[in-house]
Amino acid sequence: MNIKVLLVAAGCMMGTFGAYAQKGVDNGTQFGSGEDSIRCITNISLFVPYAKVGNFQDALEFWKIAYEECPAATKDLYLYGVRIVGWQIANEQDPAKRDALIDDLMAVYDKRVKYFGDDARYGKDWIVSRKAQDYLQYKGADKIDPQLMYNWLGEVVKEYGVKTEPLAASLYMFASHQLLLKDPENFKPQYVNDYLTAAGILDEQLNQAQEGGNEKEIIAITTYKTGIDNGFATSGAADCETLQNIYASKVEENKDNLEFLKETVSLLRRMRCQEIEVYFAAANYAHRIEPTAESAIGLGRQAVKAEDFDKATQYFEEAAELATEDEIKGDIYYTLALLAAGKNNYSRARQYAQRSLEANPNNGSAYLLIGKLYASTAKSVYPNDAVMAKTVYYAAVDKFERARQVDSEVAGEANTLINTYRSYFPSTEELFMHPDLDKGKQITIGGWINERTTIR
Repeated sequence: MNIKVLLVAAGCMMGTFGAYAQKGVDNGTQFGSGEDSIRCITNISLFVPYAKVGNFQDALEFWKIAYEECPAATKDLYLYGVRIVGWQIANEQDPAKRDALIDDLMAVYDKRVKYFGDDARYGKDWIVSRKAQDYLQYKGADKIDPQLMYNWLGEVVKEYGVKTEPLAASLYMFASHQLLLKDPENFKPQYVNDYLTAAGILDEQLNQAQEGGNEKEIIAITTYKTGIDNGFATSGAADCETLQNIYASKVEENKDNLEFLKETVSLLRRMRCQEIEVYFAAANYAHRIEPTAESAIGLGRQAVKAEDFDKATQYFEEAAELATEDEIKGDIYYTLALLAAGKNNYSRARQYAQRSLEANPNNGSAYLLIGKLYASTAKSVYPNDAVMAKTVYYAAVDKFERARQVDSEVAGEANTLINTYRSYFPSTEELFMHPDLDKGKQITIGGWINERTTIR
């Protein structure tokens, strides 16, 4: 419809209803009443077409009237309002005026919370998270007031709990981290608590997304979670001594609170603080209530620290039975392999290492361990034949080469071991003295190894 026609029609109606006029902002109605309701509807009808095509300059005047006079009329006031004010900010060169416009933008979000904050899909937590995101974007990380941002998001996190918008949880941790940088000594305990809260929210949401098979949500939440985990790990607040001091009393106070204990054990594991007393205590209390792979691992580590390797083996075997994730199961069996190797139980150590590889075929460390076991027992396999003892190194190098192939993280160590033990291979002269040992021929290494390899 032609804009001039709309204006004429609106003018006619205003004359009819003028006696009953009242703005929506004053009487709490959606559009107001009388001529003010017509004024509201007319200005909405005028600004929306302009805003839809990005003509924010012509939309501005009409939008501002509707935004100020009938703020409950439609969500379009806010959907387009943030774009209109954002356009103003982008085109303002005066720093003081630009800051004032940023305040105006924040007010747009606040007003949306007031009138549409109970929206089922895009409620207060969604709105405030976008408010904080725009605040950070337009102000810049070095000029924001982190306390202000922290307060906005903290209110949302407290109110919504595990239903908090993931972006809000992520930005909450950003603001918390900024406050930590300003006052590391005093804010450190609060920062750790904030991390636990935000991580717990995202963990719960990730579990729900995985159960529902929602790949898009899984990717998004994992990205947020990785970000706050990395931030926490590099924050300086995550040292084990600090965590011990913070959680020692908390664990005792919550020794019957399974969820708290699980979160604490998980946090300490992620922070690589698995040798401190509070980790052992939390794992012990959690295991009494509900044995899990993680709690059993904690008790196994405690037994290792106490050098009670038999008990450690029992707990790690229990952990392996309880584990549901292949990578974790593989790590547990690798630990069991190390324990068996430490007791010189070579066959058992290899068996555990092989089970580790069944769970995680790319665990190069397990291949390295088997190869080291072979190399260390070469002389005992052939105590009376020095040349045959050297053939054991063929089998060892086979494992080192396999480790290098499947796991780039151990490639450096594998190369060193390969170069070392190749120098121990039988020489050409030694092979000549053993007519049954021809280069390229396959042989079976005897003893406990009992494995085929090729003569080089």
